[in-house]
Amino acid sequence: MSETDLKRTPLYDAHVAAGARMVPFAGYSMPVQYKDGVLKEHLWTREHAGLFDVSHMGQARLRGVSPLLAFEEVTPGDFIGLKPGRQRYSLLLNKKGGVIDDLMAARPDDDGLFVVVNGACKDNDFKVIENELAGQVSVDRLEDRALLALQGPEAAAVLEAHAPDAVKMAFMDSAAITAFGVDALVSRSGYTGEDGYEISVPAADAERVWNTLLADERVRAMGLGARDSLRLEAGLPLYGHDVDDITSPVEAALTFAISKKRRDAGDFPGAARIMKELAEGPTRVRIGLRVLVGAPAREGAEIADENGAVVGKVTSGGFAPSLGAPIAMGYVPPAMAAPGAKLNVIVRGKQQAAEVVAMPFVPHRYVRKV
Repeated sequence: MSETDLKRTPLYDAHVAAGARMVPFAGYSMPVQYKDGVLKEHLWTREHAGLFDVSHMGQARLRGVSPLLAFEEVTPGDFIGLKPGRQRYSLLLNKKGGVIDDLMAARPDDDGLFVVVNGACKDNDFKVIENELAGQVSVDRLEDRALLALQGPEAAAVLEAHAPDAVKMAFMDSAAITAFGVDALVSRSGYTGEDGYEISVPAADAERVWNTLLADERVRAMGLGARDSLRLEAGLPLYGHDVDDITSPVEAALTFAISKKRRDAGDFPGAARIMKELAEGPTRVRIGLRVLVGAPAREGAEIADENGAVVGKVTSGGFAPSLGAPIAMGYVPPAMAAPGAKLNVIVRGKQQAAEVVAMPFVPHRYVRKV
């Protein structure tokens, strides 16, 4: 797409003014990095607080007589049991057990279900929900709102001055509160493995909120590059790369998103395949790899066994700034997936030693309820 064809978030002008390098992403012109570069942005987020523009994501309210019950028809989560003030990670599934998208769904208030989906998938996601749940829910897309992510160990301390109620929240709490003088939807969650918040605000107020946060010396603006390296270290899959519509939750190591109640009932889309894989095991599984020698193994690199036979493929990979070493995620047969297993990655035609390691690569630092 040409620059003129790309959409812009409400923060586009602020990114350009700050000297961000803009790139096409999910149909939007988005900042990939600022003047400090990806490495410094990444480490700053791990040590202080990074501010990300994620306004390209799809935000919507699902409303109806029983939107929680209806949402269970397209996901494997227990949404009837979702308590007010809580958020749940879930998967939009197709009838073959593949993942249409991964998403967050929350009850910040009594106004139905607040759903956030991936930017590149949002048009199809909302169409699927509307079609599958026709007559049960209405999908009100919140095009007039921006979404900011404040991530890092100092995020709570920064936000306290602007939204004191947010500091009382724990991981995966969600609330409709007044923050920065506007009506905000806030969750204590994120995509970095760090403590932090995602903050939905009216688009008209987005730049003021952005600049207010950046006025704090503990906060710096972050681009897509740091977002990707942070989520990779956290072992979090990226839709369209590590997960897609032919990948099952079992293959992707996302079975935690299938609630016990739904497993017992077997009443979710693609249950026949997924329940079979839960019982017998899938033919491949997502793993974490530490590349022991050589260059990082990027998406598409082949994974081989110790004898050189190709057994899988890398789906995400790069240099991990927090570890000072290359890491990757990919898929291999279950027999080769145990931590400590010796494998190779093929980079530029050369085999490089790698080892299967448990994920996350860097420990999560979420603030959970005591």
